Amino acid sequence: MPHKAVVIGAGTAGLVAAAALSLAEPTLRIHVLDRDELPRGPENRRGVPQGRHAHLLMAGGLTAMEALFPVSVRDRLLAAGAHEIALGNGMLARTPDGGWFHRWKRSGPHMITCTRALTDWVLRQILTEARPHVSVHRASVEGFLGDARQVRGVRLGQETAHGLGRELAADLVVDASGRGSGSLAWLAGVGITGVEEKKIDSGLTNATRIYRIPPGAESFPLTLVQANPYDGRPGRSAMVLPIEGNRWMVSAAGTRGGEPPRDPEGFLRYVLGLPHPVIGHLVSGAEPLTDVAVSRGHSTDNNRRYFEKAGQWPERLIVLGDALATFNPAYGQGMSVAALGAQVLAREVQRHGLTGTGLSRRVLRGAARHVDTAWSTAVGVDVLYPGVVGARPGAADRVAAWYTRRLTRAATGTYEAASALWDVTSLTAPAARAMRPGALLAALTGPVLPQTSEPPLQPSERRILEQLGSAAHRPSAPRPSHTT
Repeated sequence: MPHKAVVIGAGTAGLVAAAALSLAEPTLRIHVLDRDELPRGPENRRGVPQGRHAHLLMAGGLTAMEALFPVSVRDRLLAAGAHEIALGNGMLARTPDGGWFHRWKRSGPHMITCTRALTDWVLRQILTEARPHVSVHRASVEGFLGDARQVRGVRLGQETAHGLGRELAADLVVDASGRGSGSLAWLAGVGITGVEEKKIDSGLTNATRIYRIPPGAESFPLTLVQANPYDGRPGRSAMVLPIEGNRWMVSAAGTRGGEPPRDPEGFLRYVLGLPHPVIGHLVSGAEPLTDVAVSRGHSTDNNRRYFEKAGQWPERLIVLGDALATFNPAYGQGMSVAALGAQVLAREVQRHGLTGTGLSRRVLRGAARHVDTAWSTAVGVDVLYPGVVGARPGAADRVAAWYTRRLTRAATGTYEAASALWDVTSLTAPAARAMRPGALLAALTGPVLPQTSEPPLQPSERRILEQLGSAAHRPSAPRPSHTT
């Protein structure tokens, strides 16, 4: 009889986990469960609280997805309207110290930009079209079946999919249910307690508005003004990224004390008031299509559950994605960490079988190594902001911050430093990549090319910015023509 697996959560983490299991064991029957009624197209839903804000699919995550799915995720996303951005020359980015990254002839790693809703929809389409043994159901999970030695399935809520029943047995359970995972309570129900958990909250608030890209500005690069964690003041940042449907997603973010407002006029003033007004100038001449969506609190903190260190762990249970660790979404790492963790799952199942002894421990430890890179990046910055809850910067944090600041400054005008920074942030290399001799030398000696205080625009881009920026002194922002 073919084995059966349950994956809790039909977001990115759940879909890549299901793809990993299907790749490793093609005859495996996989039930993907989600409490939401899933949309029929690329639409936002309640169970993805950060879905309305900026998401970046980094090169490391995309490479993992390409290996897990039977057709090219990149090609399907681009065909659906997503954009591919080269970190080396396809973006304008202002560093915390005020310099702008040079735009190199070499493109460097690429990332994909689109709405989170489009990413999930495309992954779900690929999975259900190509993998007949994978089915997606609306069902809420209330607990695990089994005991502290082995999980044998899940217990479902009263409102569940027809034919599943209240108890769904499985040879393997993967919790990929996101930030709101009930895994700690579910583990307690089978006798596992005392899992170490760490939360670090900078008080980040995200505010996002969608605009129609003005005619002639379709090729304007992704633009980012980074927050400054070094001056003792709240972090304030924003980015403009192209998404499907000829639209710009404009996401502003502020830590505790520097939060962006919800009202349209205040939102425009916020982005105009950043250390450089380029984003405000861009959107001043663009047509808004939505109101301002705001998220804060639990959906923006860093939260890590150290399941891989638990003294006791049941066989046949794996936790991946945001259910394992969440990061400040400003760093765009969550989807990629989930995909890299799923790649570990596929590899271990292929090597040792779905029911092999120790599988759960091996997958958790392998996934945790990818979490380590993203966690150090996010937390190493967040602990520096005033009012952070859950941690205070120690000596090691300050040394790391000093080096990161030096490396980032060098990356504005030294290719070796820029390449190291791209590799780490793209999750194509571990954090140790930033300490290789070339990057270390660049960090100590500074940028080869002089820093610029203005974005490195091409003549056509400068004309676009000047045209759009002429609207920056209008007395109020226009109202949205419709909402999406």
